[in-house]
Amino acid sequence: SRHSCAAYAGATVSPANEEQIMVIAGIPREEIRHTRAVQDWLAEGRQEGEARGEARGEAKMTLRLLTRRCGPQSEATTAQIQALPLEQLEALADALLDFQGPADLASWLAAIS
Repeated sequence: SRHSCAAYAGATVSPANEEQIMVIAGIPREEIRHTRAVQDWLAEGRQEGEARGEARGEAKMTLRLLTRRCGPQSEATTAQIQALPLEQLEALADALLDFQGPADLASWLAAIS
């Protein structure tokens, strides 16, 4: 009906559901992969994955440096550092060069909370 079509017109469809709809509509899978929307979704997913990987790598390196500078970290502190956004991880990596011990790390983490 006209009303139900209007209701769906503004709906957001996930990429997986979009592909299912296109398959049901008879559009060959190889053509689906070439659609602009699918390409955009794939690119966005790659970028998000790369950003997460970069942040994980930064967290891993920062934790290694902190262990050398301040000693082993508790699980809670490690989890807190791993949860930091990339910009804060980079700031911590810079700041830790001036840390004298665990108290400096605790102060830095308290200051950003």
